Amino acid sequence: MDIIFLHDFKAKTLIGIYPWERLVPQTIQIDLEIALPTSRACQSDNIQDALDYALIIERINEILAKHHFSLLEALAEHIAQTILTEFQSPWVKVSVAKLGIIRGVKKLGVRIERTPDAVSDIRSRIGLVKN
Repeated sequence: MDIIFLHDFKAKTLIGIYPWERLVPQTIQIDLEIALPTSRACQSDNIQDALDYALIIERINEILAKHHFSLLEALAEHIAQTILTEFQSPWVKVSVAKLGIIRGVKKLGVRIERTPDAVSDIRSRIGLVKN
């Protein structure tokens, strides 16, 4: 399996359950590992056969700008579903962390791994898809 990665992507977004977190953007760090749908890019050296990193970052920035999430878990899940469905990845690992939010803790966060089957199962369990 061929994997691209994006580490230490930092952005400001509104995230959290407390009233102040709905008003004050916080810095988060996102790390991604994304399985490529095919390994053709290794042989062809053609961007058409690869995942465009810039498009992935652009899509994540859109998510951060348009949505408010209460939990890091929900944000990580939304990013994972986007990567799996829009970029046809067979597997993704998403880490999302808040930076310096608790005194003495550099960062805290969540890491999830998903496959298309796992996403379908989650959607089914929470009632987004009818069986």
